[in-house]
Amino acid sequence: MKDGSLTIWAVVTADQRNSRRSTDRVPDALAALAEEVGHAFTLPFERTAGDEIQGLTDDPDAVVATVLTLTRLPDWHLGIGLGTVEQPLPGSTREARGAAYLAARRAVEEARTSPANLRLIAGAEPGPGPSGPASPGSVGTGPYGERVTQRAEAALVMLRALVSRRTPEGWEIMDVLDEAGTGRAAAHSLGISPSAVSQRLARAGRAESSLGAELARSLLAEAMGVES
Repeated sequence: MKDGSLTIWAVVTADQRNSRRSTDRVPDALAALAEEVGHAFTLPFERTAGDEIQGLTDDPDAVVATVLTLTRLPDWHLGIGLGTVEQPLPGSTREARGAAYLAARRAVEEARTSPANLRLIAGAEPGPGPSGPASPGSVGTGPYGERVTQRAEAALVMLRALVSRRTPEGWEIMDVLDEAGTGRAAAHSLGISPSAVSQRLARAGRAESSLGAELARSLLAEAMGVES
C-alpha cells in the first residue's frame, strides 16, 4: 500500500442543478452512492454545503462508478479533482484539505458550462521548477508530455453523454442482466424474449458503455499512479 502522503487521491464533488426550482435530491444521491460505492470511498460522500455532496477515494473504479450512479440520477454537475491530500486524513471530507480538494472545487464550478456537465482537473503538485521536467509519477503526466487527465476527462465525458440518453427501461435491463448473468435468464426474469433483451441492451448502449467505462478506468488509473 502506498504511503498516504504519496497517494494521488480523487475528490468527487457533485452539485445539484436548478436546486432552487426543484426538490432536494441530496438524500437520494447519498443513499444511491452509499449502496454503489460506499465501500470504496475512504471519506464517504456527505452533504458539504447546501445542495452539494463530496467524497474522497484512491480507487479509479469507484470514480467511474460514481459518474455512472450520478448520471442515472437527474440534475447533477460533477467535478473531479486529482492530487494530494493533507495527512493525516480527518474523519470527514468537509475537514480535509489539499491539492485534490482545490482542483475539485474548480472542477465543479467549471462543470456548469462543460460538456456533459463534468470536469476532471489535476491539482498543482510541487516540482523541480518551471524549467525542469515533471517529476516521475507526477499527477496527470503522460509518457510523451500529454496530460493524461485530459484524456481521462474526455473518456468520462463521452461515457456520461452516452449513458445520459438511457431510458428507465434501459437502466432496468442493465440491472436485470447484471443480476441474472445471462440474456436468457434476464428474458425469463422480465417475461420477454431473448431477442427483446438484445434489442433493449442495444438501445441502452451496454457494449459501448462497457468499453467506455473500461477506457476511463484505465486512464484514471494511469493518472493516479494505480496499477490497473
